[in-house]
Amino acid sequence: MTGGEAGQRLDKLVVARASVGRRRASELFAASKVRVDGVLVRKSALAREGALVEVELGEPLELADEALPELDVRLETPELVVVSKPAGQPSVTLRGGRPNSLAAALIRRYPEMSALPKPLEAGLLHRLDTWTSGLLIAARSPSSFERLGAALRAGAIDKRYLAIVESEGLPGSGLIDSPLAVERGARRVTVASHQAQKVRAAETHWRVVRRAGRWALVEIEAPRALRHQIRAHLSSIGRPLAGDVLYGGARLPELGERHALHASHVGWSGDENLRGFSVDDALPADLRGLLEGGPGA
Repeated sequence: MTGGEAGQRLDKLVVARASVGRRRASELFAASKVRVDGVLVRKSALAREGALVEVELGEPLELADEALPELDVRLETPELVVVSKPAGQPSVTLRGGRPNSLAAALIRRYPEMSALPKPLEAGLLHRLDTWTSGLLIAARSPSSFERLGAALRAGAIDKRYLAIVESEGLPGSGLIDSPLAVERGARRVTVASHQAQKVRAAETHWRVVRRAGRWALVEIEAPRALRHQIRAHLSSIGRPLAGDVLYGGARLPELGERHALHASHVGWSGDENLRGFSVDDALPADLRGLLEGGPGA
């Protein structure tokens, strides 16, 4: 430990130094995987200048023994790739889980991504829920990861989605700006009031693109989309996604576990060092079928 780190809690240092989340850091301490000068320590212990901290992270991500889907690459440059993730595939591999994620497939094709921060995430700038399909951006170098990450946090990357919701009585467009609250360990995200504590501001702009019987196809803009933001926001106005049982949507056997949300567009104007891009991804066949007179239409 350096002099500047002395006195800090060890769990916070493990998060920073080992590029793991707070939950993972707590698990490492609980499993006796962290030692200071060879001695097991608690996560609340304080760092000492000159001490040697050892963290057992486990085996590296294993790719060879897992049948991974082929990547659907929509844009490839030396700095980044844009890929289309199918519904049912996780965006990233959770520690201890099966490495069948999009991130694992990216590392197999682009080994340089394993050297980026948070290697299990393979340079991904953002994620999609397992049962959401569509476009994701992944960086291929530390510099592009930093620049694209800054653009994403600033809301400068254009991200649009296509969703299917109940049509009857739905206005042509709207804005939902309710803050979101995430409870530790909870599956759902809660829409909260502006006065509530520990909430994050979120905006979801939407407009109807097409109506087809029972259903409406809605285009959504949410550049900073938080976890479950679109699902929670639409549910809050009485329009949960078709198939999204977790948020009150109709269960549709023809979609299986899938909910009707697709990341259809990503774009960025670029900067002096990194060329901009614009990529579109059409609505998948299973969601088109819902609009074109299939069961439940």
